[in-house]
Amino acid sequence: MPMGGDWADIQQEQAERGDETLVINMGPQHPATHGVLRLILETEGETVKSVRPGIGFLHTGIEKNMEFRNWAQGSAFVTRMDYVAPIFNEVAYCLSVERLLGIEDKIPERATQIRVLMMELNRISNHLVAIGTTGNELGATSVMMAGFREREMILDFFEAVSGVRMNHAYIRPGGVAVDLPENGITDLRNLISWLKKHLPELALLIKENPIFKGRTIDVGVQDLAACMAMGVTGPLLRSAGYGWDLRKTQPYCGYETYDFDVPVEDTADCYGRYLVRYNEMWESLKIVEQVADRLEQSVGQPVMYTDAKISTPADLKVGPDGQGNSHEHIKHIMGESMEALIHHFKVVTEGFRVPAGQAYVPIEGPKGEIGCHIVSDGGTRPYRAHMRDPGFNHLQSVPLQCEGGMISDVIMALASIDPVMGGVDR
Repeated sequence: MPMGGDWADIQQEQAERGDETLVINMGPQHPATHGVLRLILETEGETVKSVRPGIGFLHTGIEKNMEFRNWAQGSAFVTRMDYVAPIFNEVAYCLSVERLLGIEDKIPERATQIRVLMMELNRISNHLVAIGTTGNELGATSVMMAGFREREMILDFFEAVSGVRMNHAYIRPGGVAVDLPENGITDLRNLISWLKKHLPELALLIKENPIFKGRTIDVGVQDLAACMAMGVTGPLLRSAGYGWDLRKTQPYCGYETYDFDVPVEDTADCYGRYLVRYNEMWESLKIVEQVADRLEQSVGQPVMYTDAKISTPADLKVGPDGQGNSHEHIKHIMGESMEALIHHFKVVTEGFRVPAGQAYVPIEGPKGEIGCHIVSDGGTRPYRAHMRDPGFNHLQSVPLQCEGGMISDVIMALASIDPVMGGVDR
């Protein structure tokens, strides 16, 4: 029966060998392959002789679609690539657009503070999923439930701020869509208190658990030299002893003004990656607390770059109906200024123009370096847009980490990479 690709050739080749080698097709249905990744394993008993990752089961065409939408609409597309860490896709895209526009140093301070807040909370929620699903793939459902419980609290805050739990399109070129809600700081303080109280439970469940340690220590080893050779970044690189973090080495969004450390381990294995992610959550929480203090001081300041040729013309405020533009904005464009109405129509229907050129701005995502390379021909939409997702680079490390190990080690090695296939196969 045809299985796609060169599966028939592989079957025939193995049948002719006459030894005990088995070829196992792991995925894309297997939960440890995160839904859509296919791993072709050659095994000798329980020992993995070779691994071939097959990528291409979730092609969404997002990057091509972006060529047919205006620059402001790009956020709504890139946020869906890595749906576990959507804020980082939006920030990387917007920073690249702002570099082409030449307005990097003109973004309102409060908008930058809110971007940092949303990114660091999203970093925590991403690591909660990574650690929780790692436990689940070991059969420890309670670990996943604990991680997802805390994530729900963060998603509730995201919903209060942006209106949706995921795929926010909240970060826009020039700033953010709307300011924090009226009780935003209070909600944020409550969230910080909740996380401080409950994050230690993840460590209590697995940090010294003998089963967890037995399945992760000296499993999926990838030393520093191998990390550098394979273009590895993020927690995988820092678990191998190299404290490379773009927030420190190539600061953006004012990260150089925040006090935080970069967690590093030297084990280069699955356990070390867990420790890095767990400790990073606490460092992110430190940043969130600092942002909360700054946001209290910047209440009332703008959250969007005000150049009428670039910024979205709407003046979004919650009205009596709970949604929509402010009454003052509607009154102005509909009853006071024909020019304002024409401008509103042109910018909303066509979008703003971006000078011709190209830009790439990398940021430190929860999984590693994520960046957006955009090319403009001077029009109202991207000529080309391409996301550099760390998962795509990291999946090429699966054979290096797993060959020579056990079949069960493949599950843990893949979980420790923390890939999301929406970002990989875009």
